[in-house]
Amino acid sequence: MMANLFSTFDPTTFLKLSLNWLSILIIFFFIPSLFWLIPNRLNFMTLKMLMTLHLEFKILTKKNNTLIFISLFFFILMNNFMGLFPYIFTSSSHLVFTLSFALPLWISFMMYGWLMNTYHMFAHLMPQGTPPILMPFMVCIETISNIIRPGTLAIRLSANMIAGHLLLTLLGNTGPMVNFLIFIVLLIQFLLIILESAVAMIQSYVFAILSTLYSSEV
Repeated sequence: MMANLFSTFDPTTFLKLSLNWLSILIIFFFIPSLFWLIPNRLNFMTLKMLMTLHLEFKILTKKNNTLIFISLFFFILMNNFMGLFPYIFTSSSHLVFTLSFALPLWISFMMYGWLMNTYHMFAHLMPQGTPPILMPFMVCIETISNIIRPGTLAIRLSANMIAGHLLLTLLGNTGPMVNFLIFIVLLIQFLLIILESAVAMIQSYVFAILSTLYSSEV
């Protein structure tokens, strides 16, 4: 049962290639339309969201270079939403996908901080007002918290996407066994779809906002 349950997250292979990962490229079919279609409601909503994110990230970073975080938000958001459609591979539920964003960002932040702002990075290991007896412990705690940041970013996103899909799979498997409660099961699945849509937006926003906060510290 568990093997069949988690097999929904296994990429199918053909000629030794995991073709399900090609679902990441679906987003690129929607980008060119913004360059030749007349302004529509979808275009207006996208631009409005982009400007809102730019202003918010600009306050956190105190700089105008927010393009990488906005692009990261939209890319993860589209992949999260694509995973909600039937028979489309959920790439954001795999640590390979999430770590490929979290780890390079964290490494670049750490390299820039320790090479360009070494004194600030050392000062960040010791919060202001720490009692002298707790200083060695605070240095260890801050060091560990910095090291585990890419793992927490990646695991948070993948775990939230896996949890909702597992619930939908469980309800889908129990539907034929409870014919007299099929309408209740369908209602619960409909509510879970709405919840998963909210989770897809929230998790992409959390990933982008945490990356912005980590960059502002260096």
